[in-house]
Amino acid sequence: QVQLVESGGGLVQPGGSLRLSCTVSGSIFALYHMAWYRQAPEKQRELVASITTGGRTNYGDFAKGRFTISRDNAKNTMYLQMNSLKPEDTAVYLCNAHNSIVTTRSDWGQGTQVTVSS
Repeated sequence: QVQLVESGGGLVQPGGSLRLSCTVSGSIFALYHMAWYRQAPEKQRELVASITTGGRTNYGDFAKGRFTISRDNAKNTMYLQMNSLKPEDTAVYLCNAHNSIVTTRSDWGQGTQVTVSS
């Protein structure tokens, strides 16, 4: 019954910005480590950024200095602020919630398309 609802994807020009949101319902959001992944056609799924229950963050090399992950526990929502977007950022971006207590459990959002093109 855990649900992840994503929003904010779309079309943006190179150098532009976009903010993705992922809202979690059906469980206690504060107990989940959260992460954004992305997958482009013919490419391996890769970690964009993660944030733990304690607020520790980690970024893929391509995201450092351009993307910022955050969470608002009061709103049960995780965000990804993406700046200076490049065409190679084009991908389906996926929200992941990993249960910090029942560590074998992980949930995924439906994915949202980000397209960076002029």
